[in-house]
Amino acid sequence: MLLVVFGIGANCQVSLSNNQNVSAAPKGSYTSVGFGFAVGISLGVWVSASRSGGHINPAVTIALATFRKFPWRMVPGYIFSQLLGGFIGAALIYANYYHAINIFEGGSGVRTLLTAGNFGTYPLDYMTNASAFFSEFLGTALLVFIVFAATDPRNAIPSAAIPFILFTVLLGIALCLGMETGFAVNPARDLGPRLLTSIVGYGGAVYSFRHQYWLWGGILAPTLGGVTGACFYDLLFIDSGRFSNV
Repeated sequence: MLLVVFGIGANCQVSLSNNQNVSAAPKGSYTSVGFGFAVGISLGVWVSASRSGGHINPAVTIALATFRKFPWRMVPGYIFSQLLGGFIGAALIYANYYHAINIFEGGSGVRTLLTAGNFGTYPLDYMTNASAFFSEFLGTALLVFIVFAATDPRNAIPSAAIPFILFTVLLGIALCLGMETGFAVNPARDLGPRLLTSIVGYGGAVYSFRHQYWLWGGILAPTLGGVTGACFYDLLFIDSGRFSNV
């Protein structure tokens, strides 16, 4: 939830404040969005660490179940909780920026992809489907690769340092790889808010965009990217005696 509150909150503030009827001057830039999501992931993992082990991303949860003996029976419940958190976080931000969205869109009954893009991820027009898929695949692979490095017992990284490490890697993904698709790199971060937008007036356009981009770009690409990043880490640093039941 915190990932979405801070990340999508930054998205909305930066985007909506570019309308002079909303704000006298723009409040932030794309860099602000990167920092918003970085703050969100670090606080989200820190707050949930004692309860769920810091699981806030289905792609990470599935990678841990595949390569680190995280119980598969717990995966559905974790993913449901992650999606619920994304939905609730998006609902809070939508309520917070409701009037600004109305002004930006031109009325309370007007909802278009112009503001839906503040909640879900939508690739830029020049991106081919293959390029958009690869961008999300690559970003998530890098994220999970770093997660596996940070939780590798041989690296002896204090658990208290992991939120800061995740802050750094997500900020890096945002600033270096995120422009073209909006760097979901987390199925719950995209699908939870997308569900919210479909309910509050944006309708089926949030799903039909780019031939169901939400499915292959928002879910499939990050999930496969996460598993690939985990696999690549183990291929480089495999040592069967060190795996932990993270």
